[in-house]
Amino acid sequence: MPFQALGLAPALAQAATDLGFSRPTPIQEAALPAALSGADVLATAQTGSGKTAAYVLPLLQRLLPQIGQAPRRVRALVLVPTRELAAQVGEVVRSMAQHLPGTARTAVVFGGVSINPQMLALRGGADVVVATPGRLLDLVAHNALKLGSVELLVLDEADRLLDLGFAEELQRVLALLPAARQNLFFSATFPPAVQELAGQLLHAPVRIDVPAAPVEEAVILQQAFLVDSTRRTQLLRQLIKTQGWQRVLVFVATQYAAERVASKLHQGDLFATSFHGGLSQGARKQALEEFKEKRWDVVVTTDLAARGIDISQLPVVVNYDLPRSAVDYVHRIGRTGRAGASGLAVSFVTPASMAHWRLIEKRQGLSLPLEVVPGLEPTEEAPVSEPGGGIKGKRPSKKDKLRAAASSPPADPQQP
Repeated sequence: MPFQALGLAPALAQAATDLGFSRPTPIQEAALPAALSGADVLATAQTGSGKTAAYVLPLLQRLLPQIGQAPRRVRALVLVPTRELAAQVGEVVRSMAQHLPGTARTAVVFGGVSINPQMLALRGGADVVVATPGRLLDLVAHNALKLGSVELLVLDEADRLLDLGFAEELQRVLALLPAARQNLFFSATFPPAVQELAGQLLHAPVRIDVPAAPVEEAVILQQAFLVDSTRRTQLLRQLIKTQGWQRVLVFVATQYAAERVASKLHQGDLFATSFHGGLSQGARKQALEEFKEKRWDVVVTTDLAARGIDISQLPVVVNYDLPRSAVDYVHRIGRTGRAGASGLAVSFVTPASMAHWRLIEKRQGLSLPLEVVPGLEPTEEAPVSEPGGGIKGKRPSKKDKLRAAASSPPADPQQP
């Protein structure tokens, strides 16, 4: 089905074609008619499925009648959780907007860099703002922009924005927006609790769930290796060299681990660098661009790179540390096998993390054999703990405790 058959303006249909979409992807085919009709949308689709274009196209079509009119007011707001995703979305908006008869001005704002250039860029107003919540609130506090004219709100990686880490900032942003607006919430995953919260913010939403096509599910080969925690770096180095991996994205649990593992790999004659939230925005941008240009063999990262970062033809992803949840596992391995390309996702399972791995397998419907590399047979023993201890989903997490505290009745001051 061509884009114009979905109700898209000819200029935007041509923009989609120029960006490489010969025909609508399943998420675009399902979401465009609903979004173009003005309905609220709650959409779930796998990473690399074209979700960004699925909301950018109707966003720009909504702006068409008033593009270029003075004074410019923010009519569309796209909220994202990370700087990298903000830059990526901004690039898509600008690429598609250049095909329009008028000039749609797009501002991309995020923290980690000086606020002054962003304030200067907003002096002439903007039609579209792509932002992380914290920096957006900073700019509002500096009177650099107002949100009272927003007609369309998009949450990209909505499950993360609705989570407790962003909940307070998101509520402050929502309080600044007009009540009468269209809302488009997109993500690769929507856990039930987050989906329930999203439903409270939407009005009669069109719910769209585009599952991964079976042929694409097989594109990512998944493997798991049983290894002692102290020998994971040795195993990683050995696999990279013996398997001939050209570019590898390695996920670890902390910023410290990212620096440590990257340093050890570099000492082992591999071009490795770290990528995490503790780096400056310039350093992060440079590392990512150089990795895309194949100037690094290995990038060791935290879950910062698990969402919203598109690296074409990335062949291998490694879970050096297992993700905290099955949802994070989906986002991590989704960095490879994109746009129909093949990919490999490898997980290192230590004796101590065996129970957690089994939980991830269960929730993902997996049953992977645990491979052992000769010479690196594990000798560590799993720690003895109470059933469910340390496994996300079987013990109260910090978020669970916060929710429980929020729902508990206040203490009676008369009680001793």
